[in-house]
Amino acid sequence: MKIYFIGQKGIPAKFGGVEKHVEDLSTRLAKAGHEVFTYTRANYTDKSLKKYQGVNLISLPNIATKHFDAISHTFRACFDLIKREVDIIHFHSIGPSSLIWLAKLLKPGVPIIFTFHTKCYEHKKWGVLARLCLKTGERIACRLADKVITISPSLTEYARAKYKVNAAYLPNGVSLPKIVKADKIGKWGLKKDGYILAVTRLVGHKGVQYLIGAYKNLKTNKKLVIVGDGAYTDNYVKELKAAAEGNKNIIFTGNQSGPELAELFSNAYLFVQPSEAEGLSIALLEAMAYKNCPVVSDIRENTDVIKNCGASFKNKSLSSSFNRRR
Repeated sequence: MKIYFIGQKGIPAKFGGVEKHVEDLSTRLAKAGHEVFTYTRANYTDKSLKKYQGVNLISLPNIATKHFDAISHTFRACFDLIKREVDIIHFHSIGPSSLIWLAKLLKPGVPIIFTFHTKCYEHKKWGVLARLCLKTGERIACRLADKVITISPSLTEYARAKYKVNAAYLPNGVSLPKIVKADKIGKWGLKKDGYILAVTRLVGHKGVQYLIGAYKNLKTNKKLVIVGDGAYTDNYVKELKAAAEGNKNIIFTGNQSGPELAELFSNAYLFVQPSEAEGLSIALLEAMAYKNCPVVSDIRENTDVIKNCGASFKNKSLSSSFNRRR
C-alpha cells in the first residue's frame, strides 16, 4: 500500500513525541513492504534528504511561525496529494487534522486515519483564538476520519465518550535500548548517577519552571540537566534561564539526540517529568526503558505509565511531598 503521513514536522526525529512516533511507525511499515511517504518541513528536516530507512521524504515549504508552521505545511501537503497515487492518508495531531476535510475533498474515496496525540489546546503557549481553532480541529478530526487512533487510555475514553467514535487504543512504545557508559556527557561535567534528568520541550505546560524552583530548594550535590529547547517560546526559555542564573549545577544542553541522548538517559540518577499536560510521553517511556527511576507530576497521563514503578508529586506543587511508589 502507498501510505502518506501528514502533520509531523519530519523524520528522523530531532525532538518531539509525534515525530518519534511517526519515525518508528513509518520505518516499520516500510520494512513490512509498504510504500511509505512522509511529508517534512523545510525548517526541520534537511531538504536534500529524500529517503530515510526506506521511507520516502517529501519536503515542502511552510510558514515558520508559531501559529502557521503546522497548518501551512499541512495545507501544501493536502494539495500535493492530488498528483499522487494514495491508498491511505494518516494524519497526526489535532491542529493539522483540522484539514482532513480538504484531503477528503481532494482525494475522494481514500481512507483517512487520524492519530490523536494530545489535547493541544490545554498547552499554555496558545491564546484564546488558537485554542478555539485547535478544539475545532479535534472535532473535525474525530468526526471525519475513517478511523481514530488514540495513544493513551485517557484519550481513548475521552474520544469515545465525547464523539461516540470507536477509537482504537494503540499506545506509544519504545525499543529496549543498550545502556552505555558516560563519555561524551563529560563535556557538561557529568558523570554516572551525578545528575537529575529532564528531557522535554521548553514550553509552559511541561512544567520546567516548577522543576527549577523545586531543585533550588533541594539540598543535593546532584546536578539538574534539562535537555530540550523551545518551540516558538523564546520568552519562556529566557525566563527559565533567568530562574537558573547563578546556579552552576543547573545545565541546559539544548536538543540532543543519538549518542549524547543515549548517554544522558543511561547515566542519570533519576528522571523527572513535571508536566501539566501530556498525551503519552515517549521521553518518559524512553527513560524507563533505560532503567531510570521516574519522578512525575500526578496527572493521569504520567501515572498510567509509571504505575507502581516510580514516584509522583502533586501537579504544579513545589511543596507537596512525593508519594513513594515501588
